[in-house]
Amino acid sequence: MEYQIPAQTRIGHIHLKVSNLQRSLDFYSGLLGFELMTMYGDQAAFVSAGGYHHHIGLNTWHSKNSPPAPERAPGLYHTAILYPERKDLATILKRLVDAKYPLTGLSDHGVSEAIYLDDPDKNGVELYWDRPRELWPRDENGDVKVFTERLDVEGLLSLAV
Repeated sequence: MEYQIPAQTRIGHIHLKVSNLQRSLDFYSGLLGFELMTMYGDQAAFVSAGGYHHHIGLNTWHSKNSPPAPERAPGLYHTAILYPERKDLATILKRLVDAKYPLTGLSDHGVSEAIYLDDPDKNGVELYWDRPRELWPRDENGDVKVFTERLDVEGLLSLAV
């Protein structure tokens, strides 16, 4: 029998190499709202949602003042940050729009709605919420059908707090 990872397994955290720690903190904590949990001098920081020890680690150990990684090279495509409710996604979208932060995409994937942007080091970031499983679109065989369509930005923003 083929091994299958336990269904309750989750991605615990990501750790990113960044070129400028303060600039990254301004983005992840200042703009996106993650809480600063701890700093390791001026070289690393750990941020979280809800008091967890860390969801995102940021460090300059091998990357201080470096340019972004090449777009056409192996590496991280994006970090996906899951919001608990649609209104929470609406609130961060309004915050990004109000800050005039550049977005790289806005999509309805059927199973989720997503906002795409880059952090200051050009690491891709996806901010999204999942629709309830019973609302996921399915094909004629009952398989989950994921697609990319235009996001109803106006409808989403109408929920912003």
